[in-house]
Amino acid sequence: MGKVIKMTKKPGKIDISAMKKFVNKKVGLDVAHDLRQDNPTEVKTWIPTGSRWLDSITCRGKYGGIPVGKITEIAGLSSAGKSFMAVQIAANAQRMGHTVVYFDAESAIDPMFLKDAGVNTDELLYVQAVSVEKTLETIEDLMGEYPETQFPFIWDSIAATSSEKEIESDYNPQSTMAVKPRIFAKAFPKLTIPLANQQCTLLLINQLKTNITNNMAEQMTTPYIAPGGKAIVYFTSMRIWLTKRKAKASFVTDDTGLRIGSEVKCKIEKSRFGTEGRTCAFKILWGSKVGIQDEESWLEALRLSQSDRFRVGGGWYYLTDSKGKEHKFRSSSWLDKLKDQKFKSLVFEIMDEEIIKKFDTEGKNFEVDKE
Repeated sequence: MGKVIKMTKKPGKIDISAMKKFVNKKVGLDVAHDLRQDNPTEVKTWIPTGSRWLDSITCRGKYGGIPVGKITEIAGLSSAGKSFMAVQIAANAQRMGHTVVYFDAESAIDPMFLKDAGVNTDELLYVQAVSVEKTLETIEDLMGEYPETQFPFIWDSIAATSSEKEIESDYNPQSTMAVKPRIFAKAFPKLTIPLANQQCTLLLINQLKTNITNNMAEQMTTPYIAPGGKAIVYFTSMRIWLTKRKAKASFVTDDTGLRIGSEVKCKIEKSRFGTEGRTCAFKILWGSKVGIQDEESWLEALRLSQSDRFRVGGGWYYLTDSKGKEHKFRSSSWLDKLKDQKFKSLVFEIMDEEIIKKFDTEGKNFEVDKE
């Protein structure tokens, strides 16, 4: 048997601050952090999407949106509202004081549409996404040139942006197969840490495609896929998928019967904030008025919440406040009721209780964090 070595001296306490300086000096970048004081992994700010219901299901225990400092993907079917959501997020980011950089691969953004959606085009940097490589290089160069700026980068869309090799090549798809996934697999590991440290946001707009497979079970469970490769799946902190109904009830029409909007269903396909699989629905307006029918969706959110403070009976709806008083109304008067700020606050209170949930390890409710 070997000798048993006894410790005669306790190890001294290590100075974390000194270690941090040593590592950062060695690497040449600020990569070492004291999580008690400076946590680059924590999302401190969220950009609203324009839908209170959607913002309520993006992060467990917090009223969220699009996480600042992370990579987020919004993917959807054709005309499901992907670019519309991107423009709404751009407008909200500007209201927060951010300088938005909008990459457009289709040259399809109408300045009047941007203004109608609330975007200040005088403060927006519009860039044509001529190739995947140049777009990624521009993102990296802008962060390097303006290190104090918290850019929201919106890329619409990655599916429509060609690579350099695809531009220079012929029209044979076999000659450039899987080029973009390989580029993303190299780019996202390179960009993730700088985005987090500078608190810049990368919002990727993508397209959902039909999952063509012979596996019947997979057809049922995974009817759609998003192109771009596994790097998008691995490096995005959140993936929001948009689909739409085709029924007549899903459309918004004006007095003449013309369609001016449609219903959108959102599903959190991936979330590092504890909300994967949650869904919501709302209607968007893209006609004479541009926006989200946000308030109209709150009634459906309450109905699906199964709250004890909300009930339906005989065509009437009932909301119970904290004092036990019931507020009675019909669905046709919902928007008029919301003009009463006390009633509106009651709606928010119940939505926060039922939709924004936070649990400890024993499954008990925490108080909702309303930051």
